[in-house]
Order: sequence, then C-alpha cells, then structure tokens
Amino acid sequence: MKKRKAIVVILFVFVMVCSPFLVDAHVKWFTEVTSEKEEVENILSPMFISITLLIAALLAVLTQLLPILDNIPITKKIDGFLDKYRKSSRYILKYGTALAFLIQVLSGTLFAPEFAITNSIIRILMWITILLLLIPNHFATKAGALIILILFFYQLGQSGLFHMLDYGFYLAIVGVLLVGRSKLEDWGFPFLYLGTGLSLCWVAVEKWVYPAMSIDIIHQHAVPTFGFAPATFVVLAAFIEFVVGYLLIVGILNRLLAFVLTLIFITSTMLFGVTEIIGHLMVHIVLLIFIIEGVSFYDPPINIHSTKISRMVFVFLNFVFTLSTFLLIYYRFA
Repeated sequence: MKKRKAIVVILFVFVMVCSPFLVDAHVKWFTEVTSEKEEVENILSPMFISITLLIAALLAVLTQLLPILDNIPITKKIDGFLDKYRKSSRYILKYGTALAFLIQVLSGTLFAPEFAITNSIIRILMWITILLLLIPNHFATKAGALIILILFFYQLGQSGLFHMLDYGFYLAIVGVLLVGRSKLEDWGFPFLYLGTGLSLCWVAVEKWVYPAMSIDIIHQHAVPTFGFAPATFVVLAAFIEFVVGYLLIVGILNRLLAFVLTLIFITSTMLFGVTEIIGHLMVHIVLLIFIIEGVSFYDPPINIHSTKISRMVFVFLNFVFTLSTFLLIYYRFA
C-alpha cells in the first residue's frame, strides 16, 4: 500500500512540475508577437547539442527500463484492467472526433482556434460530419472521415502545407476511420501513433526556430520557469515535446508515460482555458486511446533489433538523426 501511495505522489509531483513545459504546445494560439526566425548558430548552441546527446543516452537506457516497469505487479494489474476496454478504442476515436468537431463548429473554428470558419459551406460540412460520425454504422463513419479529409485539404489550400503539418494527426485519424472493418484495419492505430508523433515533433521545432513567441507567452501568462531563464526554458520545453513525439514514433511510449502526458496536457487548461480545450481536445482523445491500447497492436521500429545493445544504439542514433532532420526541414522552409 505504501509503495502505491509513493508512486501516486511521485506521478502527481512530476505532473505539477512538468505541466508548464507543454502548455504552450501551439504558441501561435496565445501570442501576437511577429514570428522572427532565430539564427541557426544560436539554435545549435553548446547547450542544445549537450541536451540532445544527453536525451539520446537517456532514451537508450529507457528501452531497458520500461520492460522492468511493465513487470511491476501493480502495472500488470492496470494493464489487465485496460485490456478489457481495447474493443472500445475505435468508438472513442469516432465519437471523440464528433465531439471535437462539435466544439469547434460552435466556437466558429476548424481544426484549431487559429482557423476561423469563413463561409457557411464549411460550417454545413462540419455539421454533416458530426451527424455521420454519430450514426452507429461503419459506412457512415467512412463518409464522415472523407468529409474530414476534404476539409483538411480545404484548410491546406488556405493556410499552406507548412502550417498544416502542425495538424497532420487529423490525417491519421481519417486513416483509422477509413480502414475500420476492412483488411487494413490493423494498420489504423499504428498510423495514428505515427501521425500524432510526427505532429508533436513538428510543433516542438517551432519553439527552437521562433523562440520569441514562446518567451512572450511566458511573460504574458507568468508561466513558472523554475529558476531557468525564459530562453533556456523554451529550449527545454521544446525538447520535452519533441521527445514525446519521438517516443510515439519509435513505439517506446507505454501506458504509464501516456497517462502522465495526458495529465500534463490537462493541467495546461488551467492557464489557457477555453482556447486550450478547443485546440487540444482531439489530442486528449488520442492519448486516451494510447492509454487503453498500450503498444500491443503496434510493431514499433525498435523491434527490428533483438539485442539490448543494438536497441540502445538504434534509439540513440535514431533520435539524433530524427531531431536533425526535423530541424533542418523546418528551418529551411520556415
């Protein structure tokens, strides 16, 4: 009993300490500061490189630590309990998407608070999507998913590819809904993992390339930085978010980490209220699915390697490569 209480206390403290790191997940929602690209020499500072190598090493160790955590008796009990609800995952995604769209259309936005609905046709299509997703029929679900795809490409034409990459996880959601009750159904949730992970990584890089926007949010909303300088805190915040996305992509994010992450996102609502709810509700729903499903259905890339050393080397080098690639592409086209 004492061990359980200790675990709960540790998780609670971790969430309260880390919550400010992710509250500015989409900095464009909360600041009007003109985006100004940071010089690449300033981004690739000694601190940045040191943190990159340190995190890569920690992630390599994490690959060996998580199996131990998964074998703890209380963890096994929780896994057994959540396994019973896996059959509900697709319904959670289906009706959760309908709920997210309902809140968006009532607030006059599409996909995110920054995209205002500009004409009645879009509003009508959103209401049709909501109704189709609420119908307990997989053909209606597929039709609703197709309309979401149309709306995504519409907004893509309005905002551009670079901007819409922030919300690429909606394409993953469309994919899951479209392949339901088909031969490709098993590919749905892995695609959701990948799409959400890539979106989180992409959004994280924004804080490195345009740090002034995040710093402005810290000053405006009095976000606690725990003794760090605002500029340093922004760098750390971006690393936290990028790591979460990377964990999703490589399949290391287990139920425990997904649960902690969900609590962190929930606490961010305390600072930004309604705007945060509108913008991140869909992410909350996706993370809830991760908690229920775990990684049982997902054959992550790390499983290609069989030995402990090869897995650790893979995660270390792959993290450095992934971060470098995202930063290079974002900086080149920003």
